Amino acid sequence: MAKNIHEVRDPIHAFVRMDSHERKVLDSHAFQRLRHINQLALTCLIYPGATHKRFEHSLGVMELASRVFDVITRPENISDPIRNLLPELERDGPQYWRRVLRMAALCHDLGHLAFSHAAERDLLPEGWDHERITREIISSPEMNSIWTEITPPLRCEDIIRIAVGPKKAPDLEFTDWQAILAEIVVGDAFGVDRMDYLLRDSHHAGVAYGKFDQYRLIDTIRILPPAPFEGQEGSSEPALGVEQGGIQSAEALVLARYFMYSQVYFHPIRRIYDIHLKDFLKAWLSEGRFSTDIDQHLRTTDNEVTAAYMKSAYDKNMPGHIHARRIVCREHFKVIYERNPKDVETNPDAGNALFTALCAEFGAEHFRHDRYTQESGAPDFPVRMRDGSIVSSLAISETLNKVPMVNIDYIFADRSVLPDAEKWLKRNRHSVIQPLGEEMTNG
Repeated sequence: MAKNIHEVRDPIHAFVRMDSHERKVLDSHAFQRLRHINQLALTCLIYPGATHKRFEHSLGVMELASRVFDVITRPENISDPIRNLLPELERDGPQYWRRVLRMAALCHDLGHLAFSHAAERDLLPEGWDHERITREIISSPEMNSIWTEITPPLRCEDIIRIAVGPKKAPDLEFTDWQAILAEIVVGDAFGVDRMDYLLRDSHHAGVAYGKFDQYRLIDTIRILPPAPFEGQEGSSEPALGVEQGGIQSAEALVLARYFMYSQVYFHPIRRIYDIHLKDFLKAWLSEGRFSTDIDQHLRTTDNEVTAAYMKSAYDKNMPGHIHARRIVCREHFKVIYERNPKDVETNPDAGNALFTALCAEFGAEHFRHDRYTQESGAPDFPVRMRDGSIVSSLAISETLNKVPMVNIDYIFADRSVLPDAEKWLKRNRHSVIQPLGEEMTNG
């Protein structure tokens, strides 16, 4: 007798189980491609164990999404007022939406380019990102044949909504229920995409920063009305929140994200390898950009890019030779400056001022500037207190209010000019970062 339930061993979740319909997604060309897309680009050059792929991450996201769904839809965990706001749950039944959620979680990363996020922003045409490519793949004939074979058939547009969320699909309308399901996958507070990559990346990088109590956190997640603003009636739109007993686990998730970003994702050498890779791709790709043709996308993985830069590194006549050599021969640019709070007090744009000055003095080809500021702080989500009242997480958690914002500002220098550039920077740093007019005033 053919098996209907299939098991995949996983170092984070022990087992990920799927039925035969989900197995067809796993066996599809689009999903098998993820076996050849590194989760963390070239991070393995700094953390050697970080060679894991988008393939296993996507399986983990499906597993966690199912756990969250099962908790929040238990009859004892969903109140009548909330249930009345979610008519689709009653109309279509929980099993339809559970399957949609699992398929969306499994497919949420299908649109990732080679080496994941390393070059997406600058190497896709205007208006394109990996979420848009994901939408195209989910609605492709290969995938549509899977959705229609299921009983009852899954609506392709439902899978797309849940896989990418309202922020990345502003052209689509979302009901409250669809927004909650999308929040399970890609939400800022309790998105299982984030939960899995923190746990998985931490494990493979060999660090403890990304760990938190996933079991306690998921067991306390609920669909709740948002916390009312002081002196005002609260909105009726429900959202994911936690019971009071889960607030510490939620804090641990936010802290895990902060530490992983500051210690792993924004490690300066990891960042400069991303920049060298992007420079190589600009030289190697036709017209300096990835194709948005789906067939071409599915044929391009880390394997093709790695083969290209390995060949180019040893052939001066190949496109992107110097950038490839910096990766292969570990001749990466080195940090000459990083964000200093005192400099920022003097001039909020200190890093850019120094980068511009160094380029003018030694030549722009010898420097790279990498700047990132987190767009928002800790997420604000509803918390149900033991007395039944709903409050804002930021109103009751000192920890969440004090989590630092991730903020980096690196300048990297070619080793050929590094000694002279360091001496020049030591002599001229103060005068360069002074705001316009201050030097004259001081004089």
